Amino acid sequence: QVQLVESGGGLVQAGGSLRLSCAASGSIFSINGMSWFRQAPGKQRELVARITGGGTTNYADSVKGRFAISRDNAKNTVYLQMSSLKPEDTAVYYCNVAATTPPHGFTYEYWGQGTQVTVSS
Repeated sequence: QVQLVESGGGLVQAGGSLRLSCAASGSIFSINGMSWFRQAPGKQRELVARITGGGTTNYADSVKGRFAISRDNAKNTVYLQMSSLKPEDTAVYYCNVAATTPPHGFTYEYWGQGTQVTVSS
């Protein structure tokens, strides 16, 4: 079983910055893609940013140039550096990890518990 623990959310004024972290632990052979999603009240969950095992990144158009995703493979951790935050970035942010696990080496997706980010105007 794989556990994901998120941290770093909070309340910030527009124009400010926050850094989210998501650490994976448990029985893991390897971690492939790592992603951040968000869900605002009354809206569908949407992909914010993704980083592959090889380090390739992609972003939602709404956050390009403001957010940066990175990973520390030694710590099985993914980060989301958020800058120039806007009120429309307010949402619950979830990390998503594709991990290959014992005993059969199958790959499954796991979700964090979510962390609230609130941006005041």
